[in-house]
Amino acid sequence: MARFFATTAIAYVNDAPHVGHAYEAVTGDAICRWRRLAGDQVHYVTGTDEYGLKNQRAAEAKGIDPQRLADTNSARFREAADVLEVAYDDFIRTTDERHTRSVQRFLQVIYDNGHIEEGTYEGLYCVACEAYYADEEVADGNCPVHGRPVERMAETNWFFRLSRFEDQLLDWYERHPDFVVPTTRMNEVVAFVRSGLRDLSISRGTFSWGVPLPWDTSQVAWVWFDALPNYLTAAGYAEGDDSYRQLWPADLHLIGKDIIRFHAVFWPAMLLAAELELPRRVAAHGWLLVGGEKMSKTKLNQISPFDLVADFGVDAVRYHLLRATPFGSDGDISYEGIVARYNADLANNLGNLVSRVATMVDNKCGGIGPAPRPDSPLAAVSMEVAAAAAEAWDALAVSEGLEQTWRLVRQTNALLEAAEPWKAERGPVVDAVLGDSLEALRIVAVLASPAIPCASAEIWTRIGLDGSPCDERVPEATAWGGYPGGRRVTRAEPLFPRRKG
Repeated sequence: MARFFATTAIAYVNDAPHVGHAYEAVTGDAICRWRRLAGDQVHYVTGTDEYGLKNQRAAEAKGIDPQRLADTNSARFREAADVLEVAYDDFIRTTDERHTRSVQRFLQVIYDNGHIEEGTYEGLYCVACEAYYADEEVADGNCPVHGRPVERMAETNWFFRLSRFEDQLLDWYERHPDFVVPTTRMNEVVAFVRSGLRDLSISRGTFSWGVPLPWDTSQVAWVWFDALPNYLTAAGYAEGDDSYRQLWPADLHLIGKDIIRFHAVFWPAMLLAAELELPRRVAAHGWLLVGGEKMSKTKLNQISPFDLVADFGVDAVRYHLLRATPFGSDGDISYEGIVARYNADLANNLGNLVSRVATMVDNKCGGIGPAPRPDSPLAAVSMEVAAAAAEAWDALAVSEGLEQTWRLVRQTNALLEAAEPWKAERGPVVDAVLGDSLEALRIVAVLASPAIPCASAEIWTRIGLDGSPCDERVPEATAWGGYPGGRRVTRAEPLFPRRKG
């Protein structure tokens, strides 16, 4: 059994979760659910990033202690993950004591290896990014990511000698061309490193909300030097032995495109400095845009995942997030867009198929499902769909994997339309068409389960199968002919009732 260790970026707790956070958590969850279907031993980690100047200032603005803000908002992010059926194995908080031990151990190793030295820094700093920018990267005094004014800061602190790792990083990228996906992001990373790396200021002495440096407790770690090692913490690095190697290196870091530099340049260099293995892949997704703009607290254009789930249901929200935007691209999200996709894919296609098959089995077969034909015209389609969906999921092309699955849904509806079993008396033709349709629904339930786990489990139950599609294993579970027939099929309320715009 292969092991698959995947992570999301951890979310800042300066405010409430929005649907952009939900997109990343649900995407990672769906990928991990697919890996479980493939038989891997999965360890999926998400969590919250609670130190740093941004969070301290957010707490000060509310007149509360930073730890109180962290406790309150971290709980909201965990609740959002739970509401969205995100099956995480670990929810890490950077204020956890285990994380403090992990970060201090990691930093001490890098320091002992001679890659951290004292110095003085002056530069432009974006509090929202918790990052320094060179003068040429800043337009009109504003951060290139957030569009907010940057601040000029100067202080004596500790530096990570990032510039020493240019050649090692370029060599790594050349030997591992799929280290960063999509390719456009890899090209950006390579170009950034080739342009020359500057040493990083990795501590702060002007505030205390952070992890103290183990060799200089008057300074705390820069938030990114505290946040990035959360992946090691989740693997068990804080224990001080080699037990973390059961999980490390991570197989997948799932992140937003705006933090690719931290994960594909700074983080690998830090690991090289600590003489640790590098993660196998960094996958950068695009942004969910509202009216063409990135979600922002200052622009007040955030959409709450809690509101969406309350309105549409968890599976509909998950499906839209995963299906609407090809991985790596930006996508626009709107209420109207969710309604349109809900009605087209879930209500009219999948939901209608489930209802009409169950109704016909009830009317024509006394509620007992017939077995499929070995030579069904759907058999070849099903085989093609299963292979293409698996290839897409393995390549992180989640939207394409779902498009392939819905191809089988559409083909099954077309089979019913052509045969019109509702007009015929029960006989071999009616049994054959209904048995084929039940088998197609069985396969769809398996293939769709990473995206819509609750609805897939409901389909599984309605067609009379035991257990859950989430417990099946591919490719065996998607081979044609698995529906045994002779099972009680349940006629019930529409799985996805149509919505008005």
